[in-house]
Amino acid sequence: MNIRIIEAGALKIAVVEDDAPVVADGQSALDLVATIDHVHGARRVILPKSAVCEDFFRLSTGVAGEVAQKFVNYGFRVAVVGDFSGYGSKPLRDYIYECNNGQSLSFVATEAEAVERLSR
Repeated sequence: MNIRIIEAGALKIAVVEDDAPVVADGQSALDLVATIDHVHGARRVILPKSAVCEDFFRLSTGVAGEVAQKFVNYGFRVAVVGDFSGYGSKPLRDYIYECNNGQSLSFVATEAEAVERLSR
């Protein structure tokens, strides 16, 4: 797994730079959290959309809830970066909207927007 660290003031933000999915279920999310926390000392993460499996974006699979719960349980703030306009599911659009109004999980268009959101 390729991870780059961004310093935003006193905060460390881990940027996952893999194009292949590294988050596919709760266990892989937990593995990511453990690696980033123990190896890099960061609790904020930027994930490219390509690093998240497609089942995450099909809410009926339950992957999104399982993964989000791991991030919340371990006190991580995560921003997923990409273009989400291609998903026509109203429940997914609603999920993204609700997440973006919270603090734990966000869906944004650019890395700069992710850094700004995670730095708050």
